[in-house]
Amino acid sequence: MKLKIEINGDIGKEEVVAVYRANGWSSAEKPDKLLAALRHSDNLVTARIDGRLVGIGNAISDGHLVVYYPHMLVDPAYHGQGIGRKMMNSIMNIYQGFHQQMLTSDKNAVGFYQALGFSRAGNTESMWIYEGQDH
Repeated sequence: MKLKIEINGDIGKEEVVAVYRANGWSSAEKPDKLLAALRHSDNLVTARIDGRLVGIGNAISDGHLVVYYPHMLVDPAYHGQGIGRKMMNSIMNIYQGFHQQMLTSDKNAVGFYQALGFSRAGNTESMWIYEGQDH
């Protein structure tokens, strides 16, 4: 098994949707919009094992002070192998020294992000207008 982490690599609709569906994310139901969103992110990180997409994440940034990591997914069949950590380290390296790196974490992933140096942002509360049903 050969793992390859890549920044801004090529992605195909079917393989992206498969990773999102495996994780139960509702954005898989809007594949054209999902693919466009990922491709138009400031940076995209992918993980492949023997050419198969097993992880994907993205970053949206103003390019100077703030970066937001909206998506970070690893196929559940590959959880616990350090793939997500390698992906996050690769994409976070691009934004090293930024004033603010932010994300919204699912409760089950809080420990993962804390291990990468993230912490709760003061007294903030996450807020959104959300059309999905998966959270």
